[in-house]
Amino acid sequence: MDKKILVVEDDQAIREMIAFNLKRSGYEVLEAVDCQSARVHVIDHRPDMILLDWMLPDASGIELARSLGRDELTRSIPVIMLTARSTEDDKIRGLDSGVDDYITKPFSARELLARMRAVLRRSAPEGDSDEVSAGELVLNLASHRVLASGKPIDLGPTEYRMLKFFMTHQDRVYTRSQLLDHVWGGGVYVEERTVDVHVLRLRKALAKFGFDRFIQTVRGAGYRFSSDLDG
Repeated sequence: MDKKILVVEDDQAIREMIAFNLKRSGYEVLEAVDCQSARVHVIDHRPDMILLDWMLPDASGIELARSLGRDELTRSIPVIMLTARSTEDDKIRGLDSGVDDYITKPFSARELLARMRAVLRRSAPEGDSDEVSAGELVLNLASHRVLASGKPIDLGPTEYRMLKFFMTHQDRVYTRSQLLDHVWGGGVYVEERTVDVHVLRLRKALAKFGFDRFIQTVRGAGYRFSSDLDG
């Protein structure tokens, strides 16, 4: 099934039960016991869906859902809230936080799986493709190959991840801190100057084909990737 699901639940028995049923149904499962660890998983692994408990030790699931919805990099991840709070007001508050579905405990594994499939169908991007492109620069997400005007470009793993992020998030400015989070991951601590070093390496690799100009320095802000050089 190749879908990665993040289960955010502090009750170990419930979390393990959910994880067991998801794995049996072919999903890859990530587990978190609080909002902080959930955020690290979201940054590092970009799950296809989040199953989110309302009551968590460090913050509420409502707060986490709202913060994910405010971030353009995470707002597209579908969220299903799993909670014992079953009043109409609770359901309205939960859905108003931006979650895609609201399931009250106790629930059956069959109901959860059916509603997950429905949400995943609704959230699947139209025209989903294994390739992203910017002019004659093409990145194949399945094979990890990069072609410039049909010719392969040899990139190191960090430069590949950086180019992948840039090409899947074109025409927006990202700070060095944001690039560190989404290219290196939330659990890695390196200096912001490291971003500049790898941008320089990536530009050098692209310069052979004239595509280094796609990576634009925005003074005082960070970097933007765009093939629209007149914009």
